[in-house]
Amino acid sequence: MKNILLFMPYGSVGGMERLAAYQYEAYRKMGYRVIAVKIIGLPSDIIHFGPDEIVLSTKDFYEYSTAARFWFYLRIPFMLRKLIKKHKIDYTLSYGDMANVFSAVSFTDEYKIAGIHALKSVEFTATSFLNKVFKQAFKSIYRRFQKVVCISEAIKKDLLENCEYRFPENLQVIYNPHDIPKIQALMQEELQIQDEHVLFQHRTIVFVGRMSVQKAPWHLIKAFALLRQNEAFADVKLVFIGDGNETVVAKCEALIQKYACQDAVVFLGRKSNPFQYVHRATVLALSSYYEGTPNVIVEAIATQTPIVSSNCTAGIIELMAIEPPLEASHWIATESGLITPNFFKGTLDIPQEDAYTKEESDFALALAEVLQHHSDYREQLKLHQAELLSKFDLETVALAYINEDWQ
Repeated sequence: MKNILLFMPYGSVGGMERLAAYQYEAYRKMGYRVIAVKIIGLPSDIIHFGPDEIVLSTKDFYEYSTAARFWFYLRIPFMLRKLIKKHKIDYTLSYGDMANVFSAVSFTDEYKIAGIHALKSVEFTATSFLNKVFKQAFKSIYRRFQKVVCISEAIKKDLLENCEYRFPENLQVIYNPHDIPKIQALMQEELQIQDEHVLFQHRTIVFVGRMSVQKAPWHLIKAFALLRQNEAFADVKLVFIGDGNETVVAKCEALIQKYACQDAVVFLGRKSNPFQYVHRATVLALSSYYEGTPNVIVEAIATQTPIVSSNCTAGIIELMAIEPPLEASHWIATESGLITPNFFKGTLDIPQEDAYTKEESDFALALAEVLQHHSDYREQLKLHQAELLSKFDLETVALAYINEDWQ
């Protein structure tokens, strides 16, 4: 029996953590022994691994002083090395820049697999100390990985062309897996809170994800305010599922006040089962500045919910389209919904100006189109759903990571 270690920064409900959870279940069913190591484990964690979970710290990074955080960073590779030796690990799968770097410098001999989950050239426009470390790692310690998984062709191309990645021989594109039967079972669960049940009797636009600068939710709120200027959409509700950066949340709340949308925008916070909300929504909206291959797009396809997304990565078309998409003046049309121009203008920050942009207007028009012709978009998605989802088979992807054929 071979042993697998999954190594991640957090246990929140982000894409990397969901990927780890899916792979954990898949490998266990195949007979592997799996342990899951979180750098930070918090009481608010949504993703759990039961008795197979190991937490390196129960304090979040911001709770450390600068000196204590630096000391913790130095200790992490040694803690990881000790666990790899103790549990006789054959494969380590790490998720995201921080976990990748610590895995690379643990100096152990198991088969090491790193994951790259976003367009790094965009992330690196924020010139933090850690981003400088992560960028330098692409030129040096990533040679220690037998495989570096890019979750889209767009991410692989970005690493090679824009990030000075030095080791093309270890790059491989593998799409994120999804437990589609589980998603489709969970989406059928009834809403237990009466107010939520009433909320989803309206036409609803749902956002699922961390409230962060990357996700740029202010653009969605402003597009929604534009949409509501048309009385035909006065009944529509905008629902946010997730939590995150307090400054981002404050910006969103200020915009909601400014545009008098308090009666129509609802924050539901984290949900352990977001699929029941996505399934009941009229449209899923994604306003991100950048993404890798956002899991929520695949989850919306699985729940047969049409999508309006910004063109936050070339990988978005890989997810949403089968045939070459049709381009119109305000959007790109695919089998699963509409893609509008990217909001990103070269700076990862909360905008200070609140004037409407052309991209927000285009996003509002796309939302209006899908809301107005919702049944047509849902039927089109249902027709192409199986083909759209075929590349995300959980067992196939899990085995592709570790290069093993399952007998």
